[in-house]
Amino acid sequence: MTRRTENDLTHESMLAALQGLANPVHAQALQRFFRTGPGQYGEGDIFLGIKVPYIRSLIRIFSAAPLGEILKLIRSPLHEARLLALLLMVTQYDKSDEEIREKIFSSYLRNARYVNNWDLVDLSAPHILGRHLMHRDRAVLRTLAGSQRLWDRRIAVLATFFFIKHNDFSDSLHIAEMLVDDAEDLIRKAVGWMMREIGKRDAEAAETFLRKHCRTMPRTMLRYAIERYPEEKRLTYLHAGKLSTGDRNRAGSKKDDTDQRGFRPGKGSKPRHRRNENVRY
Repeated sequence: MTRRTENDLTHESMLAALQGLANPVHAQALQRFFRTGPGQYGEGDIFLGIKVPYIRSLIRIFSAAPLGEILKLIRSPLHEARLLALLLMVTQYDKSDEEIREKIFSSYLRNARYVNNWDLVDLSAPHILGRHLMHRDRAVLRTLAGSQRLWDRRIAVLATFFFIKHNDFSDSLHIAEMLVDDAEDLIRKAVGWMMREIGKRDAEAAETFLRKHCRTMPRTMLRYAIERYPEEKRLTYLHAGKLSTGDRNRAGSKKDDTDQRGFRPGKGSKPRHRRNENVRY
């Protein structure tokens, strides 16, 4: 594949390139994997069935596309089109000056409603919002964390991953406090994942949060947070959490122990899958 001329860097050209990679059989599998049925978190999302490495291969071709064309692409009903748009924004942010970075950051926030599945969030929020806010005011993340929209809240959580990688945990911990009782499993997983990442760098910071909340936080969140702990310590936290959730579970509320793929772990077991961004499709 060769780099396109400026006249070929339109959203129509990008859509045509994606259509040429479509795989209807794989699309059906992705529709199920990303929970696109009625009432599910990805309801109505449409897939072409393109694996991520093939989507990434288009970045080199369309890396110079105008931001306006990329923003037209992000509004597509096609999941892979929105993913390509976000990956192009990440690439352009990385290579641009401060003026263009500010435009990309602002455009991301204005179009956040199209960042509406966990892979779209996880592959973009740390690299655009997190990076941009590293040395700026971060109040916007608290606004997103307080949103009624699931994906806004996940964007807030995942944006802090960039801070965590630079040993800055304050906003991650603050947002985790805001969302520790969140009803959505994808938020529980994200908060637990960030606690695990904090724990890799500062065990005491993570455990201070866990000691405060382990008796009341959702089991999925707790399991993600302690996944890499030594067995004895992990079981101690699980037992503390189980004691406090027993009454609720006996009353019929078992959702906390069930992840998005229907796995209900037993005492002392570990989740069968790793964090979402490692899933290859």
